[in-house]
Amino acid sequence: MELFIFLGSLFFFMLIGVPLAIVLVLCSIVLMWHSGMWDAMIIPGSMLDGANNYPLMAIPFFVFAGEIMAEGGLSKRVVQLAQLMIGRVRGGLGYAAIIASIIFAGLMGSSVGEAAALGGLLLPMMKEVGYHPGRAGAVIASGAILGPIIPPSTNFILLGATVSGLSITKLFMIGLVPGILIGLALMVVWFFVVRKDGYNETIRFTKQEAIKILIDSTPAFMMPVLLLGGIRFGIFTPTEGGAFAAIYAILVCVLYYRELSFRDLLRVSARAARTTSVVMLIVATATAVGWFITIAQIPNQMTALFSPLIDSPILLLISINIFLFLIGMVMDLTPNILIFAPVFYPLIQQAGIDPYYFGLLFVLNLGIGVITPPVGTVLYVVCGIGHIKFADLIVKLVPFIVVETIMLFLLLFFPKLSLVPMNWLMGGN
Repeated sequence: MELFIFLGSLFFFMLIGVPLAIVLVLCSIVLMWHSGMWDAMIIPGSMLDGANNYPLMAIPFFVFAGEIMAEGGLSKRVVQLAQLMIGRVRGGLGYAAIIASIIFAGLMGSSVGEAAALGGLLLPMMKEVGYHPGRAGAVIASGAILGPIIPPSTNFILLGATVSGLSITKLFMIGLVPGILIGLALMVVWFFVVRKDGYNETIRFTKQEAIKILIDSTPAFMMPVLLLGGIRFGIFTPTEGGAFAAIYAILVCVLYYRELSFRDLLRVSARAARTTSVVMLIVATATAVGWFITIAQIPNQMTALFSPLIDSPILLLISINIFLFLIGMVMDLTPNILIFAPVFYPLIQQAGIDPYYFGLLFVLNLGIGVITPPVGTVLYVVCGIGHIKFADLIVKLVPFIVVETIMLFLLLFFPKLSLVPMNWLMGGN
């Protein structure tokens, strides 16, 4: 009963247009009323406890670093490097967009930030050479889901902070190879799209231009290498890695590229602070509703609902992923992680499913939701930046969503695709 009260109130408040953070507070009040636990201090106390979490300190650092890179010239050089790598191939701008998405995911770790940064750079170029606006937007949007998968992912940080006992470093490492595989799958789709739509453009550079691009892009390309290497070998924790990323971005953009002044840095800092405040408010309110979810024994109800499938891990995973896919269509990734990770993790532990493998499927599934209507946040970002009609973008996005869903189920049926690389990257641990 409590499960249906929670889901019913959640969707009701969302459908009438209440902001998400307020929705979560209202759901907390509904569950408080249902349980008869009227205490004015429970909700603010839970919100404070939820935000006061050391691993979550990594989020403002990575958000700040991402804003600096988008503003200070790093993203532009990532795009140029991607164009240099594959621009000579027919439909080179599309391939370059996907490669840039892979590289940029290792810089920013956010699907919305990645879509905004790459869309602002690439969509005008794609339209100039004759790409259909919806198709150009579809390439950018489909590549943006790599942000939550390829480390450093702020969504993996949230997952590690929400579910006790999970190593954020291992979550980072399990996402690396699958993220690259998904990027390669998108390039296969683009191979056929290029021939169907008749795109013929190529990008060529002189030797001098190529050398200049390689020299300019090296600091951008080295950042994820240094960051992941430092985390993997224990030089710093993921939270300290966020601070490293922010300092590295400042040094490169202000002192090396010199495209960001100290005045610009203050403006970027303010924008990063606003973004962080939104995320942390959702974290805090989701923690409050999570407290009442636990008190109402909703995890136990979910366990009872799925208990007939516990002896069959594959069927259990398929059922959970169908549920997550439907939820992801109507609610953003961050609150889904905060609300449903504590609900499902006890269930998958009973079924003997590897928690990091499930974390990958969990975040990837919900990541697909950010490009799925009606509430796909990345879709609205891309439409706004590229002045693209929503319906046009959805139609052209279908083949990319299909292949990403296929990759999700390949990872589901073949766990070794993610577990073997993770164990190898972790040195066999």
